Amino acid sequence: MSNIMSNTTDVSKTKAITAKRPTLRRLLDNDNFAGYVFISPWLIGFFVFTLIPILASLYFSFTYFDLLSAPKFAGLANFKRMFTNDPKFWKSLGVTFFFVLVSVPLRLAFALFVAMLFTVRSRMVGVYRAVYYIPSIVGGSVAIAVLWKRIFGGDGVINAVLMVFGIDSKTNWLGNPKTALWTLIILAVWQFGSSMLIFLAGLKQIPESYYEAAVLDGANSIQKFLRITIPMLTPVILFNLIMQLINGFMSFTQSFIISNGTGAPLDNLLLYALYLYKRAFEFYEMGYGCAMAWVMLLIIGGLTALAFKSSSAWVHYESKEV
Repeated sequence: MSNIMSNTTDVSKTKAITAKRPTLRRLLDNDNFAGYVFISPWLIGFFVFTLIPILASLYFSFTYFDLLSAPKFAGLANFKRMFTNDPKFWKSLGVTFFFVLVSVPLRLAFALFVAMLFTVRSRMVGVYRAVYYIPSIVGGSVAIAVLWKRIFGGDGVINAVLMVFGIDSKTNWLGNPKTALWTLIILAVWQFGSSMLIFLAGLKQIPESYYEAAVLDGANSIQKFLRITIPMLTPVILFNLIMQLINGFMSFTQSFIISNGTGAPLDNLLLYALYLYKRAFEFYEMGYGCAMAWVMLLIIGGLTALAFKSSSAWVHYESKEV
């Protein structure tokens, strides 16, 4: 009898300990734990390569840091210098804003135009989509920037084509302050593939019944485009607008390669990202470069917030929760 009581007591103690201290098996059986294990590679990558560098750059933006010695706290000195004693900062900001405000609308307009052409049913439309998407894949590469530099050079393809039409041109389009930035804008517009595919997906979501009803009411193609296509595409336009704004402000490779990293001629190719790179890695002013990065982050965040804020006035959603 005493043995039975003793065994019963031992079993009760074991159950109590098990209840208070989950075993490894019980922990592994937990769905939340299993989920964290599976996403742990991403979490490690996010903390090590994203969150920690972001916080470090915020700290460095308030310091003098030349990459060779320990950072020294400087307060707001970098920001004060940026806004009051750095003409090239304002030049790069102006060049970047002009580049973005011209290239983004042109790219979206051209992408929408091509997407509407692809709504026509054809056996080859899949091939055409792939072909038109290729510039978006290779357009940001160093090779394409070098090719672009050759095309718009004094002895490039553009001048050769003009010669065919009887125009004797020896213009170095990239060396002329009036045309240099426009070559980058043309390159940016040429990379319309990703926006085109998103527009194409949006166009396919518009019910055909809307167009059929418009035809019965006597609407022409322009009226259908303005009264049906554009309003129904406004959510897609908003998405593409924000994505292309961010990409535009982050443009670097084309400017760096085409201008040989100088921003010439007369700093007309000195995009903001290129100037940030020069300050941080050529002049070893990492603290100043980090401060510039945070200013650009605030600019992009402000423009994105403005786009979302204004969307209530021009973005149409087919269904809204009241």
